[in-house]
Amino acid sequence: MVAGAAGFQHARSDIEGWREIAWPFPRDGWPAGLAFRCATERCGDEIEVYVRPKAGFCNCDSGVSDDEEVDRVADLDLMSERFAPRAPGGVIRIAEMQGRLRSYDLQMTDGSRRAAIGIAVSRRCDLLVAVAQGRGEATEVRRVALDFLASDAVTKWMTAAMDGR
Repeated sequence: MVAGAAGFQHARSDIEGWREIAWPFPRDGWPAGLAFRCATERCGDEIEVYVRPKAGFCNCDSGVSDDEEVDRVADLDLMSERFAPRAPGGVIRIAEMQGRLRSYDLQMTDGSRRAAIGIAVSRRCDLLVAVAQGRGEATEVRRVALDFLASDAVTKWMTAAMDGR
């Protein structure tokens, strides 16, 4: 993972308007991932994206097959234990990995509300999860996050992280 993070450092300038921030969550059973914030000027609202691999944490046969799995694994509970799905999710493909995406409403500990998306994709028996949250509309948070995750630099990092580099 360290090499993957180092590889990301070289490509980071490709992602205009985004800056890496410290991983804001407490330690759990998985390595910390990467966290990013997009400036209001670039994204229309301050949006944060958190992404990390979870090696060996996926059904090797079916991958991410349902919305309940996204609810369980996508790290939404790290932001707030009070999250509710907005609607059924859908199939997604990121960095040559297939899985599911779902939109949520979050109630933060300070009482504010946020829109969020949870993504879980898999390759072999490993997961890659991403969560994005912002104060704006869910459709905009989703669009901005997916554009960011599809950028060359982030795609290269995700691939390297899943390869253990």
